[in-house]
This record gives sequence, structure tokens and C-alpha cells, in this order.
Amino acid sequence: MTTCQHTISYLVAEKSWHRRVIGEIAWAMGAVPVKRAQDSAKAGSGTVVVVEKNTAKIVDESPQDSTKEEDTGVKVYEVRGQGTHFTKEFNKGDKLRLQGLAQGMKVLEITNDSLITAELPDDCILPSTSTTFDILKRVDQSEVYSEVLKKLGSGGSIGIFPEGGSHDRTDLLPLKAGVAIIAYTALEKEGLTVPIVPVGLNYYRAHRFRGRAIVEYGSPTYIDTSTLDGFKKGGAEKRKVCNELLTRVQDGMRSVIVTAPDYQTLQYVYAARRLFQKRGISTEKKQDLNRRFAEGYKRLLTEAKGNPPEEWVDIQNRIIGYHTELEELGIRDYQVPKLAHENYEFDGDTALREMRIPFRIAYIFFVILLALVPSILLNFPVGLIARLRAEQRRKSALSGSKVKIRAFDVVLSEKVSFCIVLVPSLWLFYWLLLVFFTDLDGPAIGLIVCSLPLFSYVGIMATEAGMVQLKDLRPYVMRLFPSTRARLNKLPETRMKLQTDLRQFIKQLGPILGDVYYEKELDWKMFQLKKRGSFDGDDHPSAALHTPSSVKKED
Repeated sequence: MTTCQHTISYLVAEKSWHRRVIGEIAWAMGAVPVKRAQDSAKAGSGTVVVVEKNTAKIVDESPQDSTKEEDTGVKVYEVRGQGTHFTKEFNKGDKLRLQGLAQGMKVLEITNDSLITAELPDDCILPSTSTTFDILKRVDQSEVYSEVLKKLGSGGSIGIFPEGGSHDRTDLLPLKAGVAIIAYTALEKEGLTVPIVPVGLNYYRAHRFRGRAIVEYGSPTYIDTSTLDGFKKGGAEKRKVCNELLTRVQDGMRSVIVTAPDYQTLQYVYAARRLFQKRGISTEKKQDLNRRFAEGYKRLLTEAKGNPPEEWVDIQNRIIGYHTELEELGIRDYQVPKLAHENYEFDGDTALREMRIPFRIAYIFFVILLALVPSILLNFPVGLIARLRAEQRRKSALSGSKVKIRAFDVVLSEKVSFCIVLVPSLWLFYWLLLVFFTDLDGPAIGLIVCSLPLFSYVGIMATEAGMVQLKDLRPYVMRLFPSTRARLNKLPETRMKLQTDLRQFIKQLGPILGDVYYEKELDWKMFQLKKRGSFDGDDHPSAALHTPSSVKKED
């Protein structure tokens, strides 16, 4: 919002639009509410079995729009029900979402109460046994598209989440067609070739206050204007050109995030990057290394074909063991090199004196004391209630979602929205106490109340400084115990040996990794295009036209 030269209007779920606080903020920001089919999903009656249909695909347009399945990336299935009422519960164009799947099957034809024909992208894995299902009614988005075109036509920008919602997975969900339809419709009706700019949000401890987020902007994607005729034809041709654009948009999105098969693998990628990197590198370089390690890991998996070499298994197990040891000792990787400069071969009393632990404890005590009064009176009540409320919301979101893993993506937004209401309410409560239960005059009460935001901020900053000192103190406290002192004594040497072996291992694998290893400056969007074998040069950033608007994506 601060870097774009145009007014940004975000598309927000209608469900969120009607929530207090969040809805008001969305309205103030000029957001556009979007009704989503999954927000009004309801369970269907009976169970179904899905069988792939071997005939040509049925479309809900004219017969001449029929095409082979491989041309559009979808397959046609017969959905056979038991105890179902398809004719009453479904209409043409609705979607049937199988239990455990995030994406719905579009209903093409309803034969009877126990048989319908539906389509689904061919990269989806379907259950092989009978399962329950949800009904997603078709939603008319014509008003939304009309409002979006007005904003684009007046020189504005649209912020859109192409995946259709938030999640905490380590890779992208299938993109919805909305971003492609908006871009093509803007070209058709307004003559605008809007750039679709990927914006990646890479979170660290996103569910906690004072967490970090790295924001990256990628190269824009543009519509190939020669495909507009295919969009105008509708049916299979429209679907084909939209899918091609979505694929290129997805490439752009992958160029600004770090993806991995699962959360555990992502943590090991970060651990390997920390061991490999040189000290003092920039955040941009760290992100580039994260992507290189993630893509290199996936490329090695492909090359190994399920049978990785012993060297790889050994180095991976050692990284896992080192990471586990750090977690058990409760210290961070950046603290380990500092331990190498200390002498471990003495008793606990000498360690206590040499490490100046009393001084550190006194300092931390002073910082905590500084934060104690404002934190207890202003921050602790709000933080505690917000945390309980956010946890309740997280469990509710997790139970109602098909794509969330732990639902941490909703935690911080819930805390913030709750604090926006609760913090001023607490200040008002203290004002009432001062007015009715003290003898202070008006100016004194006004000064105290006006100082409450400052006190609250000082409490937050002091508490944060105290927590940082506590984390830095932990290694020194842990060495007071003989069992942990021996483990801490081995860590610097273990890290140094692991770092050397990891760098040597990567050096040996350089020819296999190709441009991920050799290229000093890697264009990640071009990398994604080449990776799927579709690079034709049309999507280079130099193809940008002078356009007044942009459609942005935030992951």
C-alpha cells in the first residue's frame, strides 16, 4: 500500500466484510466484498464414489466448444451416489466438494438422483472409496467484476488473493479463475492491459505479536493480447486461455515465496541455509538462498528417484540431529558460534563468576521491573484475553477448513482486531475509575489518560528487550548444569564440522543443481517458467506496457 502509486482496493470475503472491526477496516480501505461458495457450503445427503468418465468432455456451452480433456487440464468424472438427492440439491454449475479436498468438482450434467457428471483439474488426487461431500452453490460475481472494472478504469489497483483465502501451508493452493477473468475483462471492455504483480509475504512466527514478515515484489505478468479472441469465444477456449494465464501468474507467485513439500522440510531448508551462509548477508540474499536450497532439495529428490545417495542421507540426518539438539537445549543457531569463544572446562561456581551471570540477571530484572507496571495494568489483561480469543478462533477456523494445517494464519489478525476494541475500552475503564474513585482534578486525569498509550508502548518495548536478554542468557544458565554443559561444549565443534561438510557436499552437487548453483543473480520468475518447460520469451518484464493499473497478489 505504501509503495504503489495507485489507490489499492482489496477483494475481501463477504464473510469477513460482515465481521465487526474487520468489516469496518475493510470498508475504510475501499475494499470490495466477494461472496465465496465455500462460505455457504452445506453437507450433502448420502455418500458418493467418483469414477473417471472415458467419453469426450461435456461442457455447458455450445457443442462446438467441446475439446479434448488434455487441452484444458481437466478430467470428466461420473459421480455415483448412494442415498443421494442430486436433482434436488444441485443445479448445473454448482460444485461438489469431496471430503478432504479443497477444490470442488463442477457439475456439468445431472442425470438422476444418484448420477451426475462433473469435472475437476487432472492434478487432483481423488479418494478411491465412498465418501461424504459438501454442496457449493454457484455464485454470480457479475456485480463484483463490475465494481472491480470501475476501480481499474479510474486508475486504481486491485489487491487479490488468487488462492481464494488464507492458509498456513508451505506451498500454493490451486488458483481461482477470478484474477484471470478480471484481467481479460479489463482488456475486453476497458482496453486495459493490466500488469499482474506478485507480492510474496514470507512470515516468521506470524501467529505472535512482533513477528516478522519479508515482503517481496516480483516481475509483472501480462496478458498475451492475441488470446483475447479465445476468451471472447467462451466455453473451452475461454477456459484454456484463462488456465494458461493462471499458470503464468502462479509462476510469478512462486518466484516471491519459498515453497517446500511440508513444514518440517521447510524448517530443515532454513537450518541448512543458516549453516551454509556467510555472516552479515542481507535479508534479500537470505531469501535468495532459501529459494535455492528449497529448489535444490526438490531437484535432488527428482534426480534420486526415491533412492538418495548415502552422502545426502548422512548430511540430512546430521542437520536434523543438530536442529533437534538446538530445540532441546532451547537455544538458537546464531548463539552457537558465541559459545566457541568461552571456556567450558571449569566447575559451576567458576562459570557463574566468569559469565557475569549475576550482572545479566540484575540487568534483566531491571528491564522487567521497568516493564512490569505498564505491562500488568495495560498490556497483560488485553494480551491474555486476546490470546484466549485467538486460540478459540483458530480451533474454529481449523475445524471448518479443508486446507489449513494448524490455522495459525488467523491467529494474529484475530488478536489485532480484538485489541483494537479492547485497548481503548481498557483506557476508558481507567478513566472512569480516576473520575469516580479519586480526588484528582481534571487536568491531572487528562494527563494520565493521554499518557496511557505511551505507557503501553514503553511496556511493550521493555518486555521485548527483556525477552531478548532472557534468550541470550539461557546458554550461560544451561552450562551451570553438568549434563547440559557437556552438550553445549560439543555444539560449536559439531556446527563447524557440519558447516564444512555441508558446503563441500553442495560443491560436489553443483553440476546436478545447474543454474540454482552456478547463477549468481537468478531471475526466479524465469526459473519457474523454464522449470515447467513453457518459456517462450513473451513474459519477460521488458514486455511491460504503459498501463495505469495493476492487479496485485499477496500470499
